[in-house]
Order: sequence, then structure tokens, then C-alpha cells
Amino acid sequence: GDDNSGRKVITFSCCRMPPSHQLNHTRLLEYLKYTLDQYVENDYTVVYFHYGLKSLNKPSLKWLQTAYKEFDRKYASKIFVAAIQFYDIQQSPNNFFFFFFPRYKKNLKALYVVHPTNFIKILWNIFKPLISHKFGKKITYLNYLSDLREHLKYDQLNIPQEVIRHDENLRGKQKGKPPPVVKVPPPRPPLPTQQFGVSLQYIKDKNKGELIPPVVKETVSYLKRKGLQVEGLFRRSASIQTIKDVQKLYNQGKSVNFDDYHDIHIPAVILKTFLRELPQPLLTFECYDHILGITSVESSLRVTRCKQIIQGLPEHNYVVLKYLICFLHMVSQESIYNRMTASSLACVFGLNLSWPSKGTASLSALVPLNLFTELLIDFYTNIFNSRTVPGE
Repeated sequence: GDDNSGRKVITFSCCRMPPSHQLNHTRLLEYLKYTLDQYVENDYTVVYFHYGLKSLNKPSLKWLQTAYKEFDRKYASKIFVAAIQFYDIQQSPNNFFFFFFPRYKKNLKALYVVHPTNFIKILWNIFKPLISHKFGKKITYLNYLSDLREHLKYDQLNIPQEVIRHDENLRGKQKGKPPPVVKVPPPRPPLPTQQFGVSLQYIKDKNKGELIPPVVKETVSYLKRKGLQVEGLFRRSASIQTIKDVQKLYNQGKSVNFDDYHDIHIPAVILKTFLRELPQPLLTFECYDHILGITSVESSLRVTRCKQIIQGLPEHNYVVLKYLICFLHMVSQESIYNRMTASSLACVFGLNLSWPSKGTASLSALVPLNLFTELLIDFYTNIFNSRTVPGE
């Protein structure tokens, strides 16, 4: 899933760790590296569910040392270490020192430790003076699952039932009775000027038939003028509160001047947020399975297949997609300056353009989603040259 700034979220659930004698720790390490590889080039977040960690399923110190050596700067070892150190800390507190001094990388933006024990909190306070202040600010302890809602899209998380039951028990003990049923208020109707979280058709109807939503047009226009050569464009995050403020302005029909914010990454994040909050992805639910099949197509025929899939889009989706991909193609042409190749942009936009109708995209879906998006960007002229929509 994503957090409230659009950063990808990696979760680690201790309760799903099998007994140590049953686990192939070499394969576990390879899986961790493979998972992190999907995200560490961009800003990302880690959620660590501590419940379920017992002496039976704690990896050995020897394995942790091996893992530490494997996770160089590329794998943002500070997050992995920050989470993994809780495994052995109760048995060997001195190990705490060893695991907190790797060479850190900056792309991890937040680590949420859910259901921490008092022992962890006490040790953290003891050793806090020895730990980087910058890193320390990234760690947040959350006593209950509901606290996660303030920071990320809770409903997208795949939380084990054991953790959910543990959370319910904690709440029951706190109040001396079973947790109350939370009543969800009915959704409010969108404002006439609403831009985020509503369909393309809704925005079109409220904007005199304009096919390109104002948010897309204004962010793309601004980034064309001032952001094409900015290194890491679309990879960096922005202030959560600022993003919320800008969204509020758009939803109220007020004008937004991105020059007022002095941060080129704000319009970039706003564009990604708009795409991600569409009720249906720009590439539509119907195209999802077709897109996943792109890896089974012979390499020489993939561009043709992309073109076939795109031709099946509704007219409005096609026009907005063409407008967006044209811009991303322009960004990729400046990769010597911004370091955002078609492949890099695809890693950012793949999951913002397509996702399944139920649940979230699996890890195995990332490869075809990103490949499809990369082909759209690289071969923009070829793929979008044969269809013209009235009013485009």
C-alpha cells in the first residue's frame, strides 16, 4: 500500500515467522533483499508488527550478522536493522550497539513499530543519545492498530488476524470490557468542485466538458516549465500537511500557485496522489489482467500488444493517459539531468496507473505493471499515434 505521502509501505509481521529450526534463513535473506529492491530507490516506509516474536522464532545472532553484512547502502540497512534488532535484544542487549551503526541511506522516511513492548521502549530511551537524531525522528511507536490510520492507508495493509486479535485484546484490557464496535459514518457527497477521489467523468461534468482534469493540467504544465531537469523528480516525497493543504484548495475550487511552496516536489506528489485516489485506475480494472500478461508476450511484439490494450480504453481515459505519458516521455528525455529514465518513472507510476479491483497488487505483479508502463513511456509516439479523440 501507500502512506499519506504516496510512499510505498513495506510491512514485517513477526507472528508469521516460523520456528527457527524450520526456516531456511538463506532464502529469507534473499526474499528480504528482493522485496526491498522493489522500493529502496524511492522514498518508502516500513511498518513493523512486533507481536508474535518469541524465543522459538527469533533468528540467531549469527544470521543477523550475516544479514547485516549483506545489506549495504543500497538496501537502506538502517530500517532493516531498526526492525530486526528487536529479535535478539531481549536475550542480548549488547547486540543493540552492533546493529545501530551501519552506513545509512536516506530513502527510508518512516518506521512504525506497532505493539512495542515496554522493554523495547526503555532500551530505546537508554541508547537514544548514541543514535543519530535524524534516524531517531523516523521511528514512531504505535500502541494500537487504529493509530496507523493517521499515517497511511490502513485498509490497504495486509494485517495478520493474530495481530488484529492481539490489538482487540489490548483494547479490551485497557477498558476492562470488549472493544466497542466502531461505527463508520456514511460517506459525504463530493463537493461540486471536488478534484480528488472522484471519477474523471465527475470532474469533466463540473469543468465545462474539459477532458484533462485541472490538477493534471496544472501540475504537468508547472513541471514542464520548472521541473524537467530536477534530479529525482517524482522520487522524492513532500510535507504531508502541505499535500493535504493543496488538495483542500483544489477540492474547494480555489487556485493553487506552486511557486508559493518553494518545493518542486509538491506538484509531483500532487499528480501522483490524484492518480492514486481515482475510484478506478486510469488504465481501468478491465485492463489489469491484460497488462499482467505483457511478460508472456514475445519481446518483439510487446509494443504492439501495449497498443492493442490502450486502444481498448474509454475515450476519456485514453486522452488523459496520452497527455500524462507524453509528459513522462519528455521527463525521460532529460534523464541525463534528472536521472529519471523510462524505467525509473515506470517504477514510480506503474502502481499509480493500474491496480486490481479487489485488494492490492501482489509483489509478482510489479514486474509486468512496471514493464507495461516503461513501454508506454519509451514508445509513446508509436503507441499513441493511431487514435484521435474528438476534443482531445
